[in-house]
Amino acid sequence: MSMNIGQIFLDSAIKRLNNYRLLGEQTFEQLNGEQMLIQPNEATNSIAIIIQHLHGNMKSRWTNFLTEDGEKPWRSRDKEFESQELDKEQLIKLWDEG
Repeated sequence: MSMNIGQIFLDSAIKRLNNYRLLGEQTFEQLNGEQMLIQPNEATNSIAIIIQHLHGNMKSRWTNFLTEDGEKPWRSRDKEFESQELDKEQLIKLWDEG
């Protein structure tokens, strides 16, 4: 029995996304909330900012993805790169929503 190319691609994409999600979650388990806010230097984002950005990006790209363009008018991309001083629980909630 052969699978069509679309199903093969979908299965591969889901597997890859789940793997990245697991890597992120394993990283978060090793850090406390304060460590997630550390910005090593001015050219590097903290883990918290990366989570904020991924949250906005994923929600925007995957909301109504079959019928609308990826970038939604309600997204505030620049704000995603501002430190919001969220605690670990809030950051993980954003991660899960994204």
